[in-house]
Amino acid sequence: QLALDAANKLGASATDDFKTRISALEAAVEKLQPQEDLAQFVNPFVGTAGTTNSHSEDKGQTYPAVGVPFGMTQWTPATNSTETKGTAPYYYGDTAIQGFRASHFLSGSAVQEYGSIQLFAGQDAREQWTPNLLSSKFSHEKEKAGPDLYEVELPDRNISVSMTGTARCGLIRFRFLKGGTGWISVQNNNDRQIPAGLTALWNGAGRTTIEAETQEVVGNNKVGRFYAGMHKPAGFFGQFAVTFDRKFRTGGTWAGKAFVPDNRQAAAGTAPSGAVVMFDDLKPGETVTARTCMSFANIDGARANGAAELPDFNFDKTQQASRAAWNKVLNAILVDGAQTDRRVFYTSLYHMYLAPRMFSDVSGKYPRFAGGAAYETASGFTYYDDYSMWDTYRALHPFLTITEPKRVTDLVRSLLIKGEQGGYLPIFPLWNSYTSAMIGDHAISMIGDAHLKGIKGFDIDKAYALMFKNATQTPGKEEYEDGKGRRALGSYLKFGYIPLEDKVPDAFHQNEQVSRTLEYAYDDFVLSEVAKSLGKTADEAMFRQRAQNYRNVLDPATGFARGRYENGTWSRDGNLDNACIQAESFCPAKNQSYITEGSPFQYMFYVPQDIPGLISLQKDGEVGFLSKLDALFAGKGKGYYWHGNEPSHHIAYLFNYAGAAAKTQKHVEEQRRTQYLDAPDGLFGNDDAGQMSAWYAFSALGFYPVTPGIPAYVIGTPLFSSAKLQLENGKTFEVIAERPASAAAKDAPYIESATLNGKLLQRYWIKHSEITAGGTLTFKMSPTPGINWPQDRTPPGQEPAGPRIVQ
Repeated sequence: QLALDAANKLGASATDDFKTRISALEAAVEKLQPQEDLAQFVNPFVGTAGTTNSHSEDKGQTYPAVGVPFGMTQWTPATNSTETKGTAPYYYGDTAIQGFRASHFLSGSAVQEYGSIQLFAGQDAREQWTPNLLSSKFSHEKEKAGPDLYEVELPDRNISVSMTGTARCGLIRFRFLKGGTGWISVQNNNDRQIPAGLTALWNGAGRTTIEAETQEVVGNNKVGRFYAGMHKPAGFFGQFAVTFDRKFRTGGTWAGKAFVPDNRQAAAGTAPSGAVVMFDDLKPGETVTARTCMSFANIDGARANGAAELPDFNFDKTQQASRAAWNKVLNAILVDGAQTDRRVFYTSLYHMYLAPRMFSDVSGKYPRFAGGAAYETASGFTYYDDYSMWDTYRALHPFLTITEPKRVTDLVRSLLIKGEQGGYLPIFPLWNSYTSAMIGDHAISMIGDAHLKGIKGFDIDKAYALMFKNATQTPGKEEYEDGKGRRALGSYLKFGYIPLEDKVPDAFHQNEQVSRTLEYAYDDFVLSEVAKSLGKTADEAMFRQRAQNYRNVLDPATGFARGRYENGTWSRDGNLDNACIQAESFCPAKNQSYITEGSPFQYMFYVPQDIPGLISLQKDGEVGFLSKLDALFAGKGKGYYWHGNEPSHHIAYLFNYAGAAAKTQKHVEEQRRTQYLDAPDGLFGNDDAGQMSAWYAFSALGFYPVTPGIPAYVIGTPLFSSAKLQLENGKTFEVIAERPASAAAKDAPYIESATLNGKLLQRYWIKHSEITAGGTLTFKMSPTPGINWPQDRTPPGQEPAGPRIVQ
């Protein structure tokens, strides 16, 4: 009705600007159109391949999460009950379910679960309640999942289970197939292997209490740190309150393996604890619904979250609201294409919108960042945490600047609060703590990219001060041990690179000197752009010069990234084989300790801030650069192009910079088609909080952010005949691919010509502002490489100047 009123008001307005009236009317009418049920295209099983005892970096590490976009808690079946690092809650290859979990596992990652609990139910008489004894065999034929609903039948426990959720609460409906008595268990998943010297810190780490008078099961699960502060408490708990839609009687509690009948409270240090409640006089097929609400503040916060989000036990209404929440974000992009392609695309969006997670209660309360026992209140915004920043700064966060700019404001504000409360901008904040996980300083990239794209609502002066501190101030020993600041910053500032003598001992991932140098140089470039926008000319010049430090770890003799000593000499590798450069004693396609999760071959292309400069350093310039790119894609093994890990993600787009756009189109189409499938094994690397999926989403639209911090996107090849972006500002941006009749994307991946709003587009990139202004980008596609597009070779953004060369 509001949209109708707006349309009527606009239609009756006396404005003289007819075009403005028509545009406004079209925007109002657009809002009247019903949303498509795009949630039907989401397959939550994509990326869940593997088993609890056999998973790897080659698997997606996702799980069938139910709830709402960016929710505090995801609700999932659990085929294990551990919070051990690197173990996802659910693996498609497992054959038994151990419970139904309130999870905070970072989807697609190799980090730890935290603050989690899980529920299970049955009708069998038992005296032992450890998870492996609770487990039930299940069949995928009796299982189905969507972003709003998970269901499974467990005949050997005489139950079927349905699950849906909100941002902070979940409803788990247990249907008891036989009459008589049934039980429901509630367990803390606290099973960490704590060193002997730290066990005292974990006394009472998992507490579960049956509140018979109020008919609740409540408790908390102490959250621990990993990486920096390894095995120490993070200073807060995962708090929970579970209520039921019918009365129960006390069954008992357990801590570790010891079950105490009729007991109401259990506490354990580093072992799971839990409680069992009993339901009598059940009729065959009768249900009991558990409302499980979470908080990172306190149990009263969990209760208040329940009162606000789930005031009743109406399962169907909650599921419909969850589906509507997913459809709202999915309808921001409408695509026309094959059903399988639509499933992969919308599943990618689903995976992208699981993190960062809301961390504040409905009241705004959240635990103070970096281990403080105090609590703060987010007023007028939502506080977020769990930023897989080394991964997601590349594409996921830039994607949100297009589809979710208002949320980006809260994401930036949350980072700034962390910086204020902890003293430094975090590098990779997880479980509301510093971690020192991975490398780089990419909060600068994420914040800078948002600012340079015109996103408002946060204090840019405060942001700049924090970014400047990270880039210029070397933390003390205790700060480094706590995960604060840039690793090896002192060496980087002294030498213009991090020499091999600096082993970076205070980092979880030690060494990796060359990768750190390259990534710091990129972050310095983004900071120079922010300084420029703020009129800080001296800072701009300093950081722009530092952005050229990449040259100090690119060996001029070979053109590859390479380790370097303090005296300027280059590393020499042992175990040479035919893939190595024998005369140089150097193996570019082999993993090296000075490279992060990859090879010098892959990392030589990590100069997103200055691709023309990188090309100029190669023998024979563009010819040599293209020869190396060709060899990277032709090589076999993870030392060559490896799409399953993030450092490779931008590389296919680099052919554009050397006049070989058709090769970008060829390789983007190939990776899109072969690395993303509509199946449990449909991801060929960890999804890493949605970054793998974000590569696909961008690449399906036809462009990609090679350089976050430059508000532009490099063109690849579009997948869909039409992709319509419905933006928050009311504008619509459409990408159209015109192909020969009956030609699929794989049969006609090449761009013959392009127009933007009807005008010929001859550059190989588009501006962020051209998207947000609305319009139409049209590609004429061909089965053969185009020879006339693009004709404008000017790279996006400005080429950095003033290199500092180390002799």
